[in-house]
Amino acid sequence: MLLSQILTNTGVAVVAREGSEAAIVRGAASTYALATEAAASNRTLSQVIADHGLGEAVDLVRLAGEGRLTHPIMHPDPSHLMLTGTGLTHLGSAATRDSMHAKANAADASDSMKMFRMGLENGKPANGPGVQPEWFYKGNGHTCVAPGQPLTSPGFCDDSGEEPEIAGVYLIGADGQPCRVGWTLANEFSDHVMERVNYLYLAHSKLRPAAFGPEILVGVLPHDIRGTSRIRRGGDVIWEKPFLSGEANMSHSFANLEHHHFKYGLFCQPGDVHVHMFGTATLSFADGIRTQPGDTFEIEAAQFGLPLINPLTVAADTGMATVRPL
Repeated sequence: MLLSQILTNTGVAVVAREGSEAAIVRGAASTYALATEAAASNRTLSQVIADHGLGEAVDLVRLAGEGRLTHPIMHPDPSHLMLTGTGLTHLGSAATRDSMHAKANAADASDSMKMFRMGLENGKPANGPGVQPEWFYKGNGHTCVAPGQPLTSPGFCDDSGEEPEIAGVYLIGADGQPCRVGWTLANEFSDHVMERVNYLYLAHSKLRPAAFGPEILVGVLPHDIRGTSRIRRGGDVIWEKPFLSGEANMSHSFANLEHHHFKYGLFCQPGDVHVHMFGTATLSFADGIRTQPGDTFEIEAAQFGLPLINPLTVAADTGMATVRPL
């Protein structure tokens, strides 16, 4: 089952889809409300949706063209949605990272390779936690970008690059138990030029908006995911490459990555939503592409329904940030 949210004259409606048939979920105020109901009643999301029933059929492709798709989930208070992620989790990701960094940064390349090898050796333990991955914070619901809307880099950026990823979507239950809503496509938008200066700039390079959706896959994630990431400029494809995900193509298990995020009580606050991005080994930047305002990112994988499409913009540089004393 795939879940999305559409804009209506009165707010949002939740859409459930099986194959090409999509319909509005009756009596659902939001995906967040459905997930909260499922967690509180100890039912699956599919069971809750079946109990609500489906109503009016909708044409998601047409609605996407009209700009009426929004985030597939959002917290009522965007500050309580966390955007986070992990890196060096995919086979080939260390080579991609090394190709990004100048030879002068050999120490950084060695650190990246060491962490990647740690994942290969103990990222998929048979029992208990394995080695912890690289982890980063991206922002909160205020920096989430809806499908079709612009990904905007700050005026001080050095680069505006896509990262095609799979993200887990989670709701924290009233008892503090993380509950997985499902899986979705994500563009973990980053500044790779800034990161290349020094690996300690990784935290800065990740403080950018991110897009996810348009649909959430509810249920079991396929072991082998094969998608495509591309960039269009003026309507023409200037770069296109397949990307691989799923545990068949990763050095870590999802259970291990989830453990090392939710082992922190900070991330188990009742009612919070988490969108956690699991990494990639495919970047246009590693192939020498420099994006420009007006370019459009497209990320697609058949299991996740509609593609995630976002144009690129760059904000004006606001100059020195200042603080007003009180």
